[in-house]
Amino acid sequence: MKQLVQYGKNMKTVSISKRLKGINELLRKACRENIVIRSHYGTEFILAEIDDFNREIELTRQNKRLMRFLERRAKQTKTIPLDEVKVRLGVK
Repeated sequence: MKQLVQYGKNMKTVSISKRLKGINELLRKACRENIVIRSHYGTEFILAEIDDFNREIELTRQNKRLMRFLERRAKQTKTIPLDEVKVRLGVK
């Protein structure tokens, strides 16, 4: 696995060989529609073309776990003053 671009701590770009026909067929299908891949363990993954920003937003909105987290965060009203954060972190 060769890391080409790092988008975040856990996201990497991987080059796929032309010899991997099954994977390349999935990639061709993902150009037409988003695909959910389920492993034999039951873990699910999304395979989708990401060159279209609107499509990326659509996939993000379909992530129910992330959306629940963002909804909880949006409802939080309590804040911590900056001075208190600095004290907690030991920063001057």
